Amino acid sequence: MSHHYPETIGQQTSAFVDAADSWVLPDIVPEVELIEDIEFVDEDQAPPGTRTLFYLRVSTPGQVNKDFDPEGISLPAQRSACANKAQQLGLNVIGEYVEPGRSATEITKRIEFQKMLDRIRRERDVDYVVVYELARFARNRLDDAIVMADLKKRGITLISATEAIDDTPVGQLMHGILAAFNEYRSRKDGADVAFKMGEKARKGGTLGQAPIGYLNVLLQTEDGRKIRTVEIDPERGSLVEQAWKLYATGDYSLLDIEHIMRDRGLRTRRTPKRAPKIVTAKEWARFFRNNYYIGIVTYKGEEEIPGRHTALVDDETFGRVQRVLDEHGVAGERRRVLHHYLKGSLFCGQCRLDKRVRRMIMQRATGRHGGEYLYFFCIGNQKNGGCHSPYYNVDRVEDTVVEHYKTIAFSPEFISAMKTSLETMLAESEATQRLYRKQLQNQLKELDTKETNLIGLAEDGELPRTKIRTRLTEITRERERLETELGKVQLDLSEGAAFLETCLELLRDPYRLYQGASDKVRRRLNQAIFKRLYVFEEKVTGHEFQPVVAELHAIEVGHAALRRGDDEATAGAVAEGVLRQHLPETTFATRAGGERVKLVTALACAVHSGRVSSNGLMVRHQGLEPRTR
Repeated sequence: MSHHYPETIGQQTSAFVDAADSWVLPDIVPEVELIEDIEFVDEDQAPPGTRTLFYLRVSTPGQVNKDFDPEGISLPAQRSACANKAQQLGLNVIGEYVEPGRSATEITKRIEFQKMLDRIRRERDVDYVVVYELARFARNRLDDAIVMADLKKRGITLISATEAIDDTPVGQLMHGILAAFNEYRSRKDGADVAFKMGEKARKGGTLGQAPIGYLNVLLQTEDGRKIRTVEIDPERGSLVEQAWKLYATGDYSLLDIEHIMRDRGLRTRRTPKRAPKIVTAKEWARFFRNNYYIGIVTYKGEEEIPGRHTALVDDETFGRVQRVLDEHGVAGERRRVLHHYLKGSLFCGQCRLDKRVRRMIMQRATGRHGGEYLYFFCIGNQKNGGCHSPYYNVDRVEDTVVEHYKTIAFSPEFISAMKTSLETMLAESEATQRLYRKQLQNQLKELDTKETNLIGLAEDGELPRTKIRTRLTEITRERERLETELGKVQLDLSEGAAFLETCLELLRDPYRLYQGASDKVRRRLNQAIFKRLYVFEEKVTGHEFQPVVAELHAIEVGHAALRRGDDEATAGAVAEGVLRQHLPETTFATRAGGERVKLVTALACAVHSGRVSSNGLMVRHQGLEPRTR
């Protein structure tokens, strides 16, 4: 077997360096005589030392969908080149593994590649693996080093149909240079694609599939240039615009929009994999938040750029839709035709006695003399729902809710004690969090060092491939865990403490605050404090607090019990009862539920005694420390 090499290794290396920036991965093999029929030999009949497998791959599915051949152009050409090489070397081909459009960067995601390696390890009936070029085999040095160490251990030789790599020292040097430059090219191509995508976005171009109401189109200019752009969909654009205008009125729910647009014939675009379907309420909620419809392109979730596409919605309509979503999204109301600040917060007290949760809805009725009256009634009264509670006058329900606000106020003693405890706990917790952050950062540095050392061992072939892969996987998982923990560390906890102080002040005299508030403010107060208000016989017969308020009330109840002289066990049981009443969905038998009870009890004791634990319990608990302000 003879190969042609440059006169010196230095010339060869220099040639690779000079050509690195101009390499282009070919889609087809140039000037290869296609072999129509390749004779595959049964592995039992092939003489040992000649048994060969082909590994063929293209990088994208688009390369397969070319020409009349189902395999496209590249795969048959690669097969012919590999067959020519095998014929020159007198090898017997016992099979092939074809990867149609798999990622080139991670071999673990290549299904056929993994099948081939498994067959090699299990059957031990292969002597050679032939590829068109090394770049089709591995695109980074670590994968190349690990797989080649595995093949070498089993006595298998890798052959490139178009490159001079073999077991000779020069061939191995060529292999190493190619592996390094394949990794360089892969990373450079990835960075180049990311840069071009960023440039396209910054110039107002659309990245990926345009949302419903628009079409991705390919335009050809008079000078022959092809431009990918976006136009308003002539079939769906007007319907999507109608949906925006309807929802902006505030008289329709997302479910109403789904039904209306379905009846008007709006369906999604057909794709090769999906048939047209209706647009669901959940999808409308996502579309209505998308500023693409007012002509804005958002890049990487942060940068907003004026787009080249035509706006489908004006700024005023977009703003009204955002306000409707904000005002109606928290309590989850179903219909918006009749507006009232209590809608979405009231639930049937009679159904509650039967262990059922049913929302109360509104209805407008006309009296005999033409006057209009508004009523609340249980949704179970409709369609034989089984509830026979009467209709309640809206004015009287409003009055009873106002009176109910008198019952939820915090005592001045508890507010004062809680604020004192917060100040002490804040100082101690910040010191603890800073120390914890430093520990996590040191552990991440140690992982980086370990990973670098393992990669060096892989390239030297000093450790088995399986052991290196296992250790690298463990390092990756540990790094993800540490980075997650690091992201949770909060050095500045003053915002959380301020939030809790705001809650305490809010409930110092909630009756006076609610009584003098506008309807809009009343709605927000109801949603911030209560998860559910239960009404029966035109009276509020019970309520469930939002989690933060429920836990603060549980702490207050435990604190009051301790002030009466109860022991900690009794105070804890009382606090747990409050949590069970206001957080019925929480499973307190689980570890998380049990920790919640222990935390509330500990905080009640801390507030009562004035002694605060240095563990930073309050800020480490998600129920008390809000995710957002």
